[in-house]
Amino acid sequence: MFVYVGAYTEPPSGSADGIAVFRFDDGTGELHPVQTVPGVVNPSWLTLDGREQILFAVNEEGEGRISAFARDAATGMLRPLNDQRSHGADPCYVSLDSSGRYVLVANYSGGTVAVLPVADDGRLAAATCVIHHQGTGIRPEQEGPHPHMIRPSADGRCVLVTDLGIDQVLVYRLDTSTGQLTPNEQGPAAVMEASGAGPRHFAFAPSGRTVYVINELNSTVTVHDYAPERGELHARQVVSTLPDGVDGPAMGNSCAHIAISPDGRFVYGSNRGHDSIAIWEVADVNGELRPVGYEATRGKTPRSFSLDPTGAWLLVANQDSDTIVPFRRDPGSGRLTATGSVTRTPSPVAILFSQD
Repeated sequence: MFVYVGAYTEPPSGSADGIAVFRFDDGTGELHPVQTVPGVVNPSWLTLDGREQILFAVNEEGEGRISAFARDAATGMLRPLNDQRSHGADPCYVSLDSSGRYVLVANYSGGTVAVLPVADDGRLAAATCVIHHQGTGIRPEQEGPHPHMIRPSADGRCVLVTDLGIDQVLVYRLDTSTGQLTPNEQGPAAVMEASGAGPRHFAFAPSGRTVYVINELNSTVTVHDYAPERGELHARQVVSTLPDGVDGPAMGNSCAHIAISPDGRFVYGSNRGHDSIAIWEVADVNGELRPVGYEATRGKTPRSFSLDPTGAWLLVANQDSDTIVPFRRDPGSGRLTATGSVTRTPSPVAILFSQD
């Protein structure tokens, strides 16, 4: 099994050389270096195609781009293919539609989302669709739209976008014959989070009928019921990502990533400032959450983390301490235990496991 690590390469955000490739030891949780792919500017989010033959990376910079790499399944190594404009500044998330024919990208500072076709050999073509979001929020960080994540729904019928700048989760439909995104017409085209919440990332429950949205600016998670037929979201519950009595604003806490265990029983979210992984149990069939605890990440600013495909391990990328820390996960309680192993690598901000 291999692990791909995205990082910031440009000061002041970071000093990495590019995408780092490691072999993962699923017995110890240790990472062993395989390759560093140089010359990739700020690859702050990564994704693999369904066959794990192509890796796509954002290039988070003023003139944003998306890069494609061929992947050798035997060695884990990457070979550059090509790149294309993302049509917006600071692309921060890339995913593929359910057909695997299109790459979807969120441009944070540009306030845009875009669709790029993928050729049979994995190379990217020029964008077929670019949509500009509009609006502002109440916080200084919300001076304009900031799309932060774009990904298809669990059943592939819709494409969801969290926009931190306008406190919305937007719902689109993708026409795979033309590569065009259009606002959802079979249900609401957007749902509002709390004013100033700053929705950042989301995760679908295995059932596809619950969506968990982590809100960067007010340190909460919103649990939404999701109706796949209509692409409709309804908020059911809001929970804090911090322990009782912890003053998030005082410590400058902000949330980053959210993920669900493969069995759907536990949800995890990262706190930057409190420097912890929050753990919740899925308490009932409606997807509501019950706090389990908080695990210190043994580092500073856990921007991202990832569960391995079996759910036995959780790896945390501590951006400002230049470390990746592995935790064993108890499948019964959901709790995490650090092994003591630490991998030092510059400014890690994205972790991606291969399946093999």
